Amino acid sequence: MTTQSLFPPADLRQAWPRPSAPRPIVVIGAGSIVRDAHLPVYQRLGFPVVGIFDVNPEASRDKARAYSIARVFGSIDEAVAAKDAIFDVAIPPEKIAGVVQRLPPGAAVLIQKPMGRDLADARRIMAICRERRLVAAMNFQLRFAPNMLALKDALERGLLGELLDVEVRLNLHTPWNYWAFLKRVPRLEVLLHSIHYLDLIRSMLGEPRGVYCKGVRHPAMPDYPDVRTSIILDYGDTIRCSLTMNHAHTFGARFGMSQLKLEGTAGAAIAKMGVNLNYPEGEPDTLEFARTDSDWSTIALRGSWFLEAFEGPMSNLQRFVAREDRKLVSSVEDAIRTMAVVEACYDSSAHGATPIQSID
Repeated sequence: MTTQSLFPPADLRQAWPRPSAPRPIVVIGAGSIVRDAHLPVYQRLGFPVVGIFDVNPEASRDKARAYSIARVFGSIDEAVAAKDAIFDVAIPPEKIAGVVQRLPPGAAVLIQKPMGRDLADARRIMAICRERRLVAAMNFQLRFAPNMLALKDALERGLLGELLDVEVRLNLHTPWNYWAFLKRVPRLEVLLHSIHYLDLIRSMLGEPRGVYCKGVRHPAMPDYPDVRTSIILDYGDTIRCSLTMNHAHTFGARFGMSQLKLEGTAGAAIAKMGVNLNYPEGEPDTLEFARTDSDWSTIALRGSWFLEAFEGPMSNLQRFVAREDRKLVSSVEDAIRTMAVVEACYDSSAHGATPIQSID
């Protein structure tokens, strides 16, 4: 039996190629995402991190000690003066425009999502990137998770046929207090979490025609805005696309869920995003496939969203700069379209449902 006759095939893509000659990286920002994901992955891949800067000098020193980073920059001006570096900017969204404005003309930069606080911010960031001729990508790393790369490969090979149903379901407890800067932000769930799935769906299905959305609070989380969200993306009359997000499920793991389900005319797939379950410990990611009238098959994965997905964005950026990749996968020009979908979600939620006509 050949590899191609198997379902699912054993050779579905699960990793992004490494750059042949990684350029030095300067990290701007020393928060939890840098500690938990960026630096461990760069160290594992042998990507040279030559310096780090944060407005909290102790945070920079801590990360430098933990990951043998030679230089802690004393200011943003020192950091952006590094020669021939690729910049990894991992800072709160409201700070992005100010930092990107300081980067040297023509520099390459990977920016942690989201692309600002709203679509207006995203437009400013894109304008700055264009003005300064930056090679700029957003760190939408879920696209590069092993199960999502495999799923995208399966779609491109036509293994599921014509897509008919796309559904993201989360039913879990997210400890928003893990990130201190989130308290009392005006926008939360869609901007900082569901944005991953909106971006992923865009990468698989293209641009939606519109959105229906309702985000709501939870009385046990008074310091946070939208923590539960329902979203429908309009992809025409044959595709049902929905996202149902409950981050306030406190009734144990038995009915916990974090999955993406796709159904097509020739098969179906379910991908689990395990990191969301019992965060930050998480569970392994999974990916299962089925043909029509067949049993489900689980494929072996080489890793998960955390941490293997973080290999892809920097590898792609490095390879694009070196002309080893022809496409910058999550360029700011593409990412701003995800921000436009996010903005439409908040607009829809604010305007409310269609009133029901009176029958009196």
